[in-house]
Amino acid sequence: MNRDGDQFVQCGLGHRHWGKYGAAGLLLHHGGMVLLQQRSALSLGPETWGLFGGARERDEPPVTAALRETAEESTLDVELVRVRGVVTEDHKGWAYDTVVGDVETVPEVAPASWESKDARWVPTDEVTKMDLFPAFAVSWPRVRDAMRRPVLVVDTANVMGSRNDGWWRDRHGAAIRLRDQIDAVAGFHLPPFDVAFPELVMIVEGKARGVSDGEHIRVISAEGDGDDTIVATVRRYAGVPDADVFVVTADRELKRRSQEAGASILGPRWLLNQL
Repeated sequence: MNRDGDQFVQCGLGHRHWGKYGAAGLLLHHGGMVLLQQRSALSLGPETWGLFGGARERDEPPVTAALRETAEESTLDVELVRVRGVVTEDHKGWAYDTVVGDVETVPEVAPASWESKDARWVPTDEVTKMDLFPAFAVSWPRVRDAMRRPVLVVDTANVMGSRNDGWWRDRHGAAIRLRDQIDAVAGFHLPPFDVAFPELVMIVEGKARGVSDGEHIRVISAEGDGDDTIVATVRRYAGVPDADVFVVTADRELKRRSQEAGASILGPRWLLNQL
């Protein structure tokens, strides 16, 4: 099937690329393994190994494009993919977006179109031993670092207290407003991703307790001290392989305790600037 993005273009750096509106691919990983596609003899870079992916359509988001192309080129059920973020290579007028995701268990995957000769789960330490598609070989060191599971834990009381919106008159209502604002963010600026889709957790305490979960965010009501609940939450997530846990707070003591539990720290202003 011919699509409106199926065209060669030249970027601002003088390189020739496939994809009038850019291209996207899926970097799928699990337990130190990554899914690679061997390109067919009729494809660009015949019989080299890289990511399932291809040209984006006009106005097609990178995640949609990467999953669509993967579903067309392989037997992978893309409904199983948990997308964690996007890494973008900017070529001045043309871009390639690597969509990074993982799966709960490793599924069997086979080729499903003329573009694919083979599909294989490869240990990450052995990727560079493969005959790689040249562009993927260049990008691999950076995208490998993005094979992570980001988790964002929000110190709700501290973030609410950092802005003057009348939160002290209705802490419960202010927590709901903050939950909805965080829930509405399309993607966060969270290295090593250019756009990240972290697991979102809010900790509420005192009069803010009882706030329900949002569409994309889990809300935990602290039975006792909110800081203790935050530290316990950090410890729970930090024990998960490949997890990167970030705590949003400006509280000095909580920052110290969270770092000792395995988290990195982001200030409330970082979060509020993205709402």
